[in-house]
Amino acid sequence: MPKRRAGSSPAGRIALLHAIAHIELNAIDLAWDIIARFAGADLPRQFYDDWVGVAAEEAEHYALLAERLTAFGAAYGDLPAHDGLWQAAEATAHDLLARLAVVPLVLEARGLDVTPAMIARLDRVGDGQSAAVLRRIYADEIGHVAIGMRWFEFICAQRALPPAETYHSLVRRYFKGTLKPPFNEGGRSAAGLPSAFYAPLSSS
Repeated sequence: MPKRRAGSSPAGRIALLHAIAHIELNAIDLAWDIIARFAGADLPRQFYDDWVGVAAEEAEHYALLAERLTAFGAAYGDLPAHDGLWQAAEATAHDLLARLAVVPLVLEARGLDVTPAMIARLDRVGDGQSAAVLRRIYADEIGHVAIGMRWFEFICAQRALPPAETYHSLVRRYFKGTLKPPFNEGGRSAAGLPSAFYAPLSSS
């Protein structure tokens, strides 16, 4: 897939919004998948309530992005999209701890790193409405990463595992490549994700 960038042209913004809509649509399915796939796990009801809430917010994000695409005369499905999120889901389908390490704590955390720059580019080209949608997504995603972190630590405690070291092991095993800086340390910290987790895995 070509690298997406927010440009001044409508086509560039359609490509950006379409790519993010694809991520959000996959995120809806991933939230429901973690509920259904791990329904037999020894977890409190709050675990499942949390992910139902995540699924609802991801659906709201997708609807907002679909509305923006409509404003540009486009729709989701008009452009090709990658399957990286589902590759990650398939690789971690056997282990809830691996799923939490890779999906919310790598992939969604990466969203916290890149979204502020996308917002700034949209603001610069005068697309305040699209920038507002991304601001909403960014604020909610901090909460999603926080949920992932909370349950990752909870399950580590259940299994008597050290959280940071376990995270490093799982990411090295199930995530292709290295974690790429620069990191949005403020956003990650707000989500409760400390640098001791991700800094040792950095490609820098």
